[in-house]
Amino acid sequence: MITRGTHVTLLAASLLLTGCGGGAVAGTQGAPTPSREPARTTPSPEISAEAAPRRIPGLGPKTWARIPADTRQAVVVTGRGRDSPLSTVVLHERTATGWRAGASRPAHNALKGWSDHHMAGDLRSPIGVYTLTDAGGLLKDPGTELPYDHGAGFTARGTGFEGEPLAGSFDYVIAIDYNRRSGTSPLDWTRPLGAGRGGGIWLHVDHGGPTHGCVSIAEKHMKELLRTLDPDLHPVVVMGDAGSLNR
Repeated sequence: MITRGTHVTLLAASLLLTGCGGGAVAGTQGAPTPSREPARTTPSPEISAEAAPRRIPGLGPKTWARIPADTRQAVVVTGRGRDSPLSTVVLHERTATGWRAGASRPAHNALKGWSDHHMAGDLRSPIGVYTLTDAGGLLKDPGTELPYDHGAGFTARGTGFEGEPLAGSFDYVIAIDYNRRSGTSPLDWTRPLGAGRGGGIWLHVDHGGPTHGCVSIAEKHMKELLRTLDPDLHPVVVMGDAGSLNR
């Protein structure tokens, strides 16, 4: 577990600009004869009818090709529609037999839905596959293996699009490596694609309404996710509306 020092003064001022608040078994044909072994009636241990899928359901070839070969954890965010702020989050973990899906959690994404070419201020969440390398929050580390930056720079203020208070939204965050430098605090201002392409795209605590570009889930689910993600398993987030993910 790694703890970073927090950049509070300048980064806290920029937070509202960068963050979201601101196989089957074949049967044997014919009847057995006394000189032959009877046909098997149960699957062999090596081939289980209950084996997990070899690929994550709902992801098309274009999306699947973007998931790194060494990834063993994938947080899949599936939007209800291209222009919808509603989505679901499922953590998939790769096992010896395939990908195992966890529970489905309700979530919010950006107010206007999704974009293949996210820009600052477009109120859409970026579609794609992004690594998850860094975390942080206003509250202390809940027990994550990700590097965790704890401090006042994660204070959220104001109200959301539906008048809901934003306080507590950044109690726990996981930085989505879209237009940011991995291996740094979620508060880091560096934007490799330029400021016009936006940034500060996080997984964070849900405040009961749409976001500016982030993905938000209930606080207890954020804590579960933080405690489950393992940097040695090279976690990623796969995010977008269902139609786009199926490409």
